[in-house]
Amino acid sequence: MRKLHKKPLVLAAAAIALTGSLTVGSAMAYFTTYATAGGGVKMNMGFTTTVPDEKIDEKGKHVTIINKGDYDCFVRVKAFAPVALTYLAPDGGWQAGDDGYWYYESVLPAGETTKQELNISYQFPSGDEKASEFNVVVIQECTPVLFDENGNAYADWNHAVTADSGDTQE
Repeated sequence: MRKLHKKPLVLAAAAIALTGSLTVGSAMAYFTTYATAGGGVKMNMGFTTTVPDEKIDEKGKHVTIINKGDYDCFVRVKAFAPVALTYLAPDGGWQAGDDGYWYYESVLPAGETTKQELNISYQFPSGDEKASEFNVVVIQECTPVLFDENGNAYADWNHAVTADSGDTQE
């Protein structure tokens, strides 16, 4: 009687072992499978680059900005000199800011130049204070055009791009 009692128990154990061994194979395949991919795509995200165009005459510097980049942008200009400077926008289009910069009022499209120029004049020192030469340094910055939820364009000058380095200032 004892032999008959062990036979179903052994068969049940063998069936469980066989079933278990079948599932282990698929689990091992799951944990050891890997795949690799090759190739690449060169992406050019573009960049906004602006360049000042300065014409100089006896009245001072006449500044326009050229957008040589891939995107529309806003621009601003500021000048430094050892003498007092006077800014004038005879045709409009430029607005003085509280921070000493002059802001172009319109969006400057990619590949375009500011339509209105900004004139920067100075009074050359005379007498004993007269220098043999001095520089009026014009800097300009740009920032990409951003849009609010209503689709209106605005500038975020916390992310200005300087012309010399192309770096973003924050």
